[in-house]
Amino acid sequence: MGVLNVTPDSFSDGGTYSSANEAAAHGLRMLEEGADILDIGGESTRPGQKEPLSAAEEQERVMPVISAILSARPDAIISIDTYKASTAKAAIEAGAEIVNDVSGFLWDGEMADACAALQCGVVLMHTRGRPDEWRSQPGLTSDEILPLVKHDLDGRLQAALRAGIARDRIVLDPGYGFGKRLEENYPLLAHQPELRELGQPLLAGVSRKSFLAQKLRSLHGDADIPMDQRQNATVAAMVAAILGGADIVRVHDVRPAAEAARIADAVLAYA
Repeated sequence: MGVLNVTPDSFSDGGTYSSANEAAAHGLRMLEEGADILDIGGESTRPGQKEPLSAAEEQERVMPVISAILSARPDAIISIDTYKASTAKAAIEAGAEIVNDVSGFLWDGEMADACAALQCGVVLMHTRGRPDEWRSQPGLTSDEILPLVKHDLDGRLQAALRAGIARDRIVLDPGYGFGKRLEENYPLLAHQPELRELGQPLLAGVSRKSFLAQKLRSLHGDADIPMDQRQNATVAAMVAAILGGADIVRVHDVRPAAEAARIADAVLAYA
């Protein structure tokens, strides 16, 4: 799953593809590099983000990109990264096939029913609180993080099923970096295979995350690690996620991820 942010302020690539033409061109390049799905988002959910974007502005950003990509590649599989039911509806009606909701249907009470009516695929991600709360949340021990995520994801799964969404349309995402302290992501990744017990495919989004950069600081004189220098760490974490049962990996740099995933899949064929 290639990440296509049409935002001025995303944590990783905000402003890079802020025009519809630039974003569509980048999306088409990602498809050529091996992306199976394009995940298009119009609102940043970086840590500390306070003011939510209006649905109208979000749609103004993403709809022209969806249209341009599908015009050039009608076979492209597009996911809309949104927690707003109205944006999900507009995107699916325009040809997107998946709704990727970082809140797991918690931030818009109409989202579950909307996705059920749209009969689209859904990704339900785990998060603790909203972005402006993440830095002040109490920490969890390494023994607490997996049971919490598993319990909450099961709750989100049951809510989706009650809304009438077919089980075979649901993917679960542990939400690496979303409402987790930096160190909490590692025990979650180490024990990710236990989330397979929920019976659903898993998506892992570790690309360029801050918890990776934290582990690299001592190699760089304790300096902050720019986004473009997190690629090796991203590939390492992504392969760990695949070997730990992830069915979909969400990445910014598609070519190296596609190559690494090919090798990880070859290993798993003999597991």
